[in-house]
Amino acid sequence: MIENIIYKNLLLSVIIRAEYKKEGISFFTPDNFSQQLGYMNRPQGYVIPPHVHNLVPRKVSLTQEVLYIKSGKVRVDFYDDDKNYLQSSILLQGDVILLAHGGHGFEMLEQSEMIEIKQGPYCGEEDKVRFEHIEPHKVDLK
Repeated sequence: MIENIIYKNLLLSVIIRAEYKKEGISFFTPDNFSQQLGYMNRPQGYVIPPHVHNLVPRKVSLTQEVLYIKSGKVRVDFYDDDKNYLQSSILLQGDVILLAHGGHGFEMLEQSEMIEIKQGPYCGEEDKVRFEHIEPHKVDLK
């Protein structure tokens, strides 16, 4: 199952649930995203030819990140660019999420392990602006 979190026609996030399965290859991001997210399901014996990637200059203005929930249960809270809370979703073991636009925060609902993938180089506190998280009684799970 694929869930797109959209606000004002802007794709904030793509969630790929652990049970998602499809033959072949699928990409879930537009070609212009600086972080590309895809899924492959290939049969035994399928070959991806060896290759190297060309040096292609790219300009990245906005950090987009992917999280793989290795274990546990995590609530992700979505915010617009003005730090206004929008909604929340629960992520479970095996789920993958791309955070493309807007703000986001997390609460670990169980002991959790996550693997994070994002563009580098990391610029420390220059990379983000922190703000107050949503109060628990205001959480809107979708």
